[in-house]
Amino acid sequence: MIDFSLLLAGFADVFTPINLMFILGGVILGQIVGAIPGLSIIMALAIAVPLTYGMDTLAAIAFLISVNKGGTVGGAVPAILLNVPGSAESAATTMDGHPMAKNGKPLKAMKYALYHSVSGDLASDIVLILLAAPLAIVALNMGPVEITALMILAFTVISGLVGDSMIKGLISAAFGILVATVGLDPGMATPRFTFGILELYDGVPLTAVSIGALAMSGVLVGLLGMRASDKKNQTSAISMKGRTREQSVVTFAEFWANRFVALRAFVIGTVIGAIPGLGSTTAGFLSYSVNKQAAKDPEAFGKGDARGIAASETANSAVVGANLIPLLTLGIPGNIAAALLVSAFIIHGIQPGPLLFQQQAQLVYGMFGAMLVANFCNLGVGQIGMRFWAMVVSAPGTVIYPAAMLLCFAGSFVITGATFGVFVMITAAVFGYLMRAFGYSIVAFIVAFLLTPQLESAVVRARLITNDDPMELFSHPIALVLIAMSVASIIYLGPRKKKPLDVDMPPPTGQ
Repeated sequence: MIDFSLLLAGFADVFTPINLMFILGGVILGQIVGAIPGLSIIMALAIAVPLTYGMDTLAAIAFLISVNKGGTVGGAVPAILLNVPGSAESAATTMDGHPMAKNGKPLKAMKYALYHSVSGDLASDIVLILLAAPLAIVALNMGPVEITALMILAFTVISGLVGDSMIKGLISAAFGILVATVGLDPGMATPRFTFGILELYDGVPLTAVSIGALAMSGVLVGLLGMRASDKKNQTSAISMKGRTREQSVVTFAEFWANRFVALRAFVIGTVIGAIPGLGSTTAGFLSYSVNKQAAKDPEAFGKGDARGIAASETANSAVVGANLIPLLTLGIPGNIAAALLVSAFIIHGIQPGPLLFQQQAQLVYGMFGAMLVANFCNLGVGQIGMRFWAMVVSAPGTVIYPAAMLLCFAGSFVITGATFGVFVMITAAVFGYLMRAFGYSIVAFIVAFLLTPQLESAVVRARLITNDDPMELFSHPIALVLIAMSVASIIYLGPRKKKPLDVDMPPPTGQ
């Protein structure tokens, strides 16, 4: 049962000047980063996490969520103007966004993207608010045995859905588990893989690993393709000048005409967002394909049709709210952005999962309120800043990448308070670069690294409950079903030859 006093208190916490300032600042930062080809919202989030160290918990979480939301809007700008998605989730938007821009309607195409992005995001947030608390109550009835089986299922599904193959995904997850075991054993408090280094007794710093593997490795890849990227940006930009009102304004009637397309896209995005391992890029392409097949004139898609923009942007934005459903109910991040949000929770001494609604209900409701406010900030900032973001896309890599590197070094140092964090970040960046180069999933690595402490704790408690007797599993039918699903996922996902779905972490533009 929802405590409405806590609900109102949580929503009231959002409407303080400092929290509203961080929400607005996060949206602006997200839109700018999303509009710059070569950078990604994941890189921005990884760098931003240590910056929230000294913030109030709600302000920190609201800021990071706002950065993520702003990036979904900003990524459509270069996708439309340059035919180069600023973020991976906007890749499907290029199919109709850029043709519409070439047909003389660049501002109109960006407004279609903005309106459908905000509406899809807002609708998924409402679904999250309605479903999270009831699902958390169900999750609280799961014991250590069921939690262990659920973690195994999460590892197998994520390993199978992301990356080039199931084998590479499992290897990436195993590597994440190995790195996470560095430090003191949770059961016996004995050191593991510390090699006498005092700083490793507390484990490998989570934020430094995230910054290195996600942000710094992306910068390294981007530096190699900087010349090609800059050349493309300079030669592909579409002018925003001299447009008529009909070419730059989206009326309500035009927006409402795509309501059924947007509804299908919202359902697809919400379902995909709630499944750990599937990202917003998958949602965008799947929605585009489904709506194209459902159209009476599918041949119109790809020629500047507003339905294509609506299908892509509504779906990829609907993932933003839905991917927090498994995080808040089960403690399992739905995608890499949610995984980085976990690190922010941990920095502030909060363990995400179903107990969060019991222990920190006011904070959760405050986070929900911040998400709703961020959507309206996204709409306002996008309307005002759209022409400016169009100028941002031409920012040279010689400015972008050195600035990003500086932030990576600064963030790693701040979060650990010593140069040790910088060394960890550099090491993680090298491994992250190699993983990208050889097709190993960074998503599977990071998710496994984050979930391993919780998995270890669940395994220890499960062994105590079952007295190390495998036959005791038969008294836990839910765990058996989850294990059976894990085996089925390996059988189904393992042998399939597929294009990699690790699309939330592509190489920066120019590769």
